Parts: sequence; C-alpha cells; structure tokens
Amino acid sequence: MTMKKALILGVLTLMAIVNPCGGEDIVADHVGTYGTNIYQTYGDYGQFTYEFDGDELFYVDLEKKETVWRQPEFSKFATFEVQKALRNLVVVKKNLDTLIKNSNFTPATNEIPEVVVFPKSPVILGIPNTLICLVDNIFPPVINITWFCNGHLVPEGISETTFYPKSDHSFLKFSYLTFLPSTEDFYDCNVEHWGLEEPLLKHWEPEVPTPMSELTETVVCALGLALGLMGVVMGTILIIREWRVGILYT
Repeated sequence: MTMKKALILGVLTLMAIVNPCGGEDIVADHVGTYGTNIYQTYGDYGQFTYEFDGDELFYVDLEKKETVWRQPEFSKFATFEVQKALRNLVVVKKNLDTLIKNSNFTPATNEIPEVVVFPKSPVILGIPNTLICLVDNIFPPVINITWFCNGHLVPEGISETTFYPKSDHSFLKFSYLTFLPSTEDFYDCNVEHWGLEEPLLKHWEPEVPTPMSELTETVVCALGLALGLMGVVMGTILIIREWRVGILYT
C-alpha cells in the first residue's frame, strides 16, 4: 500500500523535584511525562497521553473529547482539562505541516510489525480468560487489529490500548479479547498495517493434555504394581539374607 503520510512526535515534558538547598542539586524521585503527542495526516489522527514513572495514567479520546483513565480509581484524586491536549495537538499539527513541506512530501518508512498471541492466565477449560495480542515494532502508528473465532469475526468483548512509544521510535500496542476456553474453539489475531503486503494472521488455540486411553492406564497400573511387588520381594530377600549372616556370626 502506498502512503504519503508524515508523523511527528511531540516533545516530552519532564517534571522533576528540585532540592530546595540549591538549583545545582536536582533529585528526580518521580517523573511525570506528557507521554506521546502524535499527529499524522492519515485520517487526521492524533494521540495525547500522560505517564507517571513510565506508566500511563490517562489518554485523551480526541473524538469524544474526554479523558480516559487507565484505571478508574485515578480519576478520584486527579483531573485533566481536555482543552490542554487539543491545544498541544494544534501546535503539533502546525509543526507537522511545516516538516512535510520541508521534506518535499517524502513518505514515512513502513516497518514490519511483529505479532504474538498469548493468554493472560494459565488456560483452564470452562474458566473465563483473556487473550492478549501484542503487536510490536509498529511504525507509523496506524494499525487495524481484529479477532476471529473459528474463522468468524468477533464483534464484541474486545479492548485495546493506545500506542506505547519505544526507545527506537517505534510503537507497540495491546489488544485484549475475553473468551471461554474450549477444545472446540480456536482464535486468530488479524493485523493490518502498511508494512505488511497482506494482513498478518496469528493463530492460537488451547493446548490441552491428551487424556490417557484405558489400555495405557491399565499398562501403567500393571507396571506400578509389578514394581511394587518386586520391591517387596527384594526387601524380603535382603532381610532373610541379613538374618542368616547374623546367625553364622553368633
């Protein structure tokens, strides 16, 4: 897929606790980061997040114009004005337009994403669980993730994170699917990205140990019984032998 898009990452703003003894002594016990401010031309997409000590506290849903907290409890002791995020993205968009012109509309390089699917908890048949689709090495941060069960599109029970930035300027993203493990069901995480020639399908199905047949169980029981009887016989022989040796020396 061809692409004429560009991307700019917002500047990270760090907050540090300054030692009152002097400006030359700075102690950063905690770091608050206006995480990733992203704006790109494709679909007029943008992202605004805030992190504390590397963990995301919230992001701003730009369509609904509301703050979405990573954990609902966070909203009980903190607030954030959505307009601040919108103003930041206006600035980023202006900078982006300038960079696009200066680059002579050079398209961004598409990276090939890497996909892994795994369960949140050890799989037990009949016990609700969550499948996690981890998509790594994403660039640019525009991607479509869908789930299939037995080849059919799953329309509900799905959630996903925002794009998490990495040190190499690529991104990663998580998609979650709640499901009930069954031997009759299999799942696929479908990923579409400009770095892929075709959608990437990552397959997953529960690995359930194969139960032993009746013949196998009988053989195992027979071997166990035989070994037990052999142990009894050998023990008896050793006891008699020791007893006889004791008589000879008395």
